[in-house]
Amino acid sequence: MHAAGMPDHGFLLTAEAIRRHLTAMPHDLYLIRLIHNQTRRPLPGRRPWSATQLLTPATVAFLRAHNREGYDIYIRPDSWDQNAGYVLVDLDGAAIDVLYRMRRNGHDPCLVVQTSPGHLQAWIQVRRGALEPCLATAVARLLACQYGADLASADWRHLGRLAGFTNRKPSHRDRFGRPPWVRIVHARAGLAPNADALLQSACGWIRPAWPAADTSDPTGSTAPASITAADAAATYRDCLRRWRIAERFGSPDWSIVDLWVARHLLRRGLPVTEITAVLQLGSPQFPRRHGNPNDYLRRTLARAAFPPTGGPV
Repeated sequence: MHAAGMPDHGFLLTAEAIRRHLTAMPHDLYLIRLIHNQTRRPLPGRRPWSATQLLTPATVAFLRAHNREGYDIYIRPDSWDQNAGYVLVDLDGAAIDVLYRMRRNGHDPCLVVQTSPGHLQAWIQVRRGALEPCLATAVARLLACQYGADLASADWRHLGRLAGFTNRKPSHRDRFGRPPWVRIVHARAGLAPNADALLQSACGWIRPAWPAADTSDPTGSTAPASITAADAAATYRDCLRRWRIAERFGSPDWSIVDLWVARHLLRRGLPVTEITAVLQLGSPQFPRRHGNPNDYLRRTLARAAFPPTGGPV
């Protein structure tokens, strides 16, 4: 901003880039994260922003000031414990014709930004509305495998860079020491034409691999689960909301929460096969670091069958 209070040219360019970015991926709320490029520490606080709030002069000036101080600016549409219907494909070092192939396959991005020369990030809208985390992660990994993208960035809640700011990574600076700008390459809102087929493929990827018969329920039933993937994920989320897990625990131990959910569902009389599905498809980022997911599920269900030593959840 100029001393007289009038926006300078750089400020106007940033504001316009933010507006185009948000217009290409419309949503009620967005999560903004500021992460320092040297310490990798995020600026404290987690607050969802509306598009109107993000485009106020005070917010734009705030983000620009922190960007100059070494913070990289990241964004994603925010639906708290679910994906908002958009997945990120980090095309870091992908083939030069990758955008052409994506469009040819009906995986048209609604937004593509260049984060540094030769490095692209693409956002693809696959549903108008919330998407279960397990399904969104499966979609992101399918796309990453198909287009040679970064698998480490392929999950349901990964953030991408916000256009209009500089990429503060020292390795991306030019020979004069200047950081590159995050620029919009393509911006056009809308679902990918083959979004439905992509979701169906992802559903096949996450079909539960049911544990062996030693996890059968007390009645001796080993029938396959009849619960759908969407219902399984919704059942787990319902427990999180009912017990106010997010409000009570800043960083929950999901193994403990899995045990609580399993114990609760056993009391309700659900068969073990359905409880297994709920844990597989609802527990955040399952299987996380479990080397043997089926053994983990077996042990969790075995513990859940015994009365808890403490009080109720």
